[in-house]
Amino acid sequence: MSNASISARIAPFRINRVELTIEKAVYGGDGLARLPADEHGPGKSVFVPFVLEGERVEANVTEQKPGFVRGQLETVIEPSTDRVSPGCPYFQRCGGCHYQHSSYEHQLQMKEAVLRETLRRTGKIELACELHIHRSPAWEYRNRTRLKVQTAPHFALGFYRFRSHDFLPIEQCPISSPLINRAIREIVNFGRTTQIGPDLQEIELFANHADDTLFIEAYCAHGASQVGAGKIAEKLKSAMPEITGVTVFEQARGADAKQLANYGAAHIVYQTKQAAYRVSAGSFFQVNRFLIDDLADIATADLSGGVALDLYAGVGLFSVLLARSFAQVIAVESSQTSYADLRQNAPREVKAVRATTERYLSSAPVGADFVIADPPRGGLGESVVYSLVRMDVPRITYVSCDPSTLARDLRMFVAMGYRITEGHLIDLFPQTYHIESVFCLAR
Repeated sequence: MSNASISARIAPFRINRVELTIEKAVYGGDGLARLPADEHGPGKSVFVPFVLEGERVEANVTEQKPGFVRGQLETVIEPSTDRVSPGCPYFQRCGGCHYQHSSYEHQLQMKEAVLRETLRRTGKIELACELHIHRSPAWEYRNRTRLKVQTAPHFALGFYRFRSHDFLPIEQCPISSPLINRAIREIVNFGRTTQIGPDLQEIELFANHADDTLFIEAYCAHGASQVGAGKIAEKLKSAMPEITGVTVFEQARGADAKQLANYGAAHIVYQTKQAAYRVSAGSFFQVNRFLIDDLADIATADLSGGVALDLYAGVGLFSVLLARSFAQVIAVESSQTSYADLRQNAPREVKAVRATTERYLSSAPVGADFVIADPPRGGLGESVVYSLVRMDVPRITYVSCDPSTLARDLRMFVAMGYRITEGHLIDLFPQTYHIESVFCLAR
């Protein structure tokens, strides 16, 4: 009898340490294993981070719920052949990455398996088309990185520790661009010799396409003064010559935080292979500097017609390209800052509309030959799906950053007569569990 079985029989609700065999990876970064069944019933599911399929491990139980258990990896008894040494000294302490213990090839296999299983389990969908996998360089891919700020007892930049809100100071982030890594070091050194200001809580470093220009968004405590914010902006801009501008916001929930001050440029110009985009402070833009063009090409190539509808349009990444092959593009965006950039970036064939997607679709919109939608993690939802079905849109491209909400929405589309014609997994976030995908629908 195994140690786990003995422990479970003696104290079924007070297990401390167990030996497990990992069955598979699940969305969220954990590996799934199971406790042995006993007289109390079938073995519970156990979720353990930083493990790989097929590994035999020893884990400490950190949380017990009626339906599952969470564990903390203690020892890898039998490692997978796909296990590698992490590329970051903070891995397993920092909460940002989840897969650095795996070879990159195996990371892609895990993500494909998770995506397919989520479509099958949640969407009741077995893909009849090929799922194309698009690789990224595994390191230095991020053009945008947001860090926590510690101002006392000494200045430091960092992230939250894994599954906590405790501050972890760092001096490098190997998934971020070389310029961002240099900025982390130089801003930390600058902050330790210059009093930047106690209200500063977070900074976001945004590097341009050439990785030679940096823009900073800084976030201050609620109630910070505009005078103090202005001083913070001025000081941060002087930290290194590549910083062209700093915009300071009041820390707030929601899409449009209150802007307190700006010093230098208020935006960055991001050049892709096909277009240049103004991206202002507070606007969304894709973070993988190697795959932006691939994503745009996959989502918009070989399409033409009369009217295209771009939902959740952001600064116009897709609208600008669609305008070259459609007579008119209607781009819908709710954020004021992104909408302003959209209007600046879009050619005359694009009609920019500031509204939520739900509100726009509820107002009897014109018909469209093609719709592209790139929603946040919450997905489209029933209201948007039904609105698109009622419009009888013949072709839809769905850009998703969450497989669960994607599967939910695709299930509704398929039930109402759409078929999936293409599937793409675009690995915008190596070393993490996050999955970006593009699915093309037709009816």
